[in-house]
Amino acid sequence: MNNPPVIGVLALQGDVREHLIALAAADAVARPVRRPEELAEVDALVIPGGESTTMSKLAVLFGMLEPLRERVRAGMPVYGTCAGMIMLADKLLDGRDDQETLGGIDMIVRRNAFGRQNESFEAKIDFSGIAGGPVEGVFIRAPWVESVGASAEVLATYDGHTVAVRQGNVLATSFHPELTGDDRVHAYFVDMVRAAL
Repeated sequence: MNNPPVIGVLALQGDVREHLIALAAADAVARPVRRPEELAEVDALVIPGGESTTMSKLAVLFGMLEPLRERVRAGMPVYGTCAGMIMLADKLLDGRDDQETLGGIDMIVRRNAFGRQNESFEAKIDFSGIAGGPVEGVFIRAPWVESVGASAEVLATYDGHTVAVRQGNVLATSFHPELTGDDRVHAYFVDMVRAAL
């Protein structure tokens, strides 16, 4: 058996603990990442949900923005949920003028597209590449993908909107699988990481 991959969770803001638990359940070594030297020690990274403008400001403040961009460009596997999806978009709609993204997926993402906090909801999502029936998606002020480029693959849609996308080693979902107790999306990402090592 190969050593389990070491997967960091960007711990600047957002639901870090839940991702650490889901990754451990999917047989990865999971650890929080706040500084560039911690980023250098992981095989892959999860960017959690939270508030995308706050997250981008904190990434700049902690000296993480450029190291993150370099690792994404170099092919490090990355998975972003909700705000993490926004961080991985090449282009944003309804973003702040000073909002920074990492890029990584050729997609245009609309922030808060599914509505405000009080319009949060759960839905069953058919996710291409994951066996065992639909996954439960928790949508909290969630974005959706307006469009994808030729190199990005749509893995799931909800109500006519793209909510899961993959491009090479980079995966993004509008929803929060870490809040459901169903670790299949995390297991899918861990498999991506194993394949990339």
